[in-house]
Amino acid sequence: MAVAPHPIAVEPALPPLTPGPHGRRLGVISIVACFGGLLFGYDTGVINGALRPMSAELGLEALTEGIVTSSLVFAAAVGALVGGRCSDRFGRRTVLLALALLFFVGTVVLVAAPGFALLVVGRVLLGLAVGGASTVVPVYLAELAPFEIRGSISGRNELAIVSGQLAAFVVNAVIGSTLGHLDGVWRVMFAVCALPAIALFAGMLRMPESPRWLAARGRHDEALAVLRSVRAPARAEAELAAVDRVAAHETGRMSLAAVLRSRWLRRILLVGIGVGVAQQLTGINSIMYYGQTVLVESGFSESAALIANVAPGVIAVLGGFVALWMMDRLDRRTTLLIGFSLTTACHLLIGAASMLLEPGDSARPFVILALVVAFVGSMQTFLNVAVWVYLSEIFPLRMRGLGIGIAVFAHWLANGALALSFPSLLGGLGITGTFFLFAGVGALALAFIATQVPETRGRSLEALEADIASGRVFEPRRR
Repeated sequence: MAVAPHPIAVEPALPPLTPGPHGRRLGVISIVACFGGLLFGYDTGVINGALRPMSAELGLEALTEGIVTSSLVFAAAVGALVGGRCSDRFGRRTVLLALALLFFVGTVVLVAAPGFALLVVGRVLLGLAVGGASTVVPVYLAELAPFEIRGSISGRNELAIVSGQLAAFVVNAVIGSTLGHLDGVWRVMFAVCALPAIALFAGMLRMPESPRWLAARGRHDEALAVLRSVRAPARAEAELAAVDRVAAHETGRMSLAAVLRSRWLRRILLVGIGVGVAQQLTGINSIMYYGQTVLVESGFSESAALIANVAPGVIAVLGGFVALWMMDRLDRRTTLLIGFSLTTACHLLIGAASMLLEPGDSARPFVILALVVAFVGSMQTFLNVAVWVYLSEIFPLRMRGLGIGIAVFAHWLANGALALSFPSLLGGLGITGTFFLFAGVGALALAFIATQVPETRGRSLEALEADIASGRVFEPRRR
């Protein structure tokens, strides 16, 4: 299917944003939806401290540890792909309600698991929910947010993710320190996940559907009612008029075959895949999943590493607040280039410190911890928020669920490959070789961002769609 000339060739003239109850309503919606991000973060981070007591109780070895850890991640790849398509068909809100139920069921299975097999089943269920949330929540927020503050609204999901990871690290440290002598302590760590799952389900029952999804299905009155709840009346009507022009021009969902037949849609899909995979190949989730193991390798005792592991979680949350402040002030490309430059430098420094400071040197664990904290801070401030915001806004409406689903599918596959191989990689290459390898991949990512990634900040989703359809989005922007 060829892409016809788009009806929106220039940025639509919209009334300016104004304060009022609609702004508070948008804030409430974003908080409730971000419970999906909180669950994403907690379920991916809790394994960091739960893995060792779980392995000791159930007799897991290196391979089965890797399977338990990575099963969630590979399932998340499938969940991302299916969740994106389901949200296009059934609606963003409906899918978020279903994901809340899946989070709860997965938690129950995992907590009750008597052995390896059901442990993997529980992790797979949680992975499907995590993957679905990773695609649906950013799209839901981006489609509700006005373009002037879309970065800071969509970016709240990433802040929720790292807050969930920090919560997991703190819960692990507290429970491990107070109840670590008891059998099954890891089950308590996992059980905490049920609370935000309940909050997400109860909250989404009162939240609206995405107005852009409603407009794309001809449900004009419902879309306008939702927009009027989160915009001033004049702004809501003008914004819906632009959405309606797109919806009238392109109806129905777009197939993958149609995307691949279009030069520009194919290219924007590859850009989305590349951005998502590049983020994962920094190795950030190797730290989030195996941070305690890395710190033990650097010279900390197991108990000290469990407590020290909270530091990267804290800096991730602080970096998230800085990132939200920057998202509507700094171009996406600039943010990504700074981020990959800093993380690559941190990789080189971690590798060098591990090589120059011999095991047994009292300074070695603290220097490596400081550099790991700097790496996580750089990731969160300049990359993690920017990547998720970018993926939520780059795809046209008809392929948005499909596009972000495929991009995040590739993102999770890269994540899973690292989760499965990192223990072996660390055992074979040590900290030095592993982080030098990450540095080499970071240099390639920098080249990709500099040459292939177009700018998206400061544009409505509809105007971006017009420029993608014509290929203008890949031309240098003049400010």
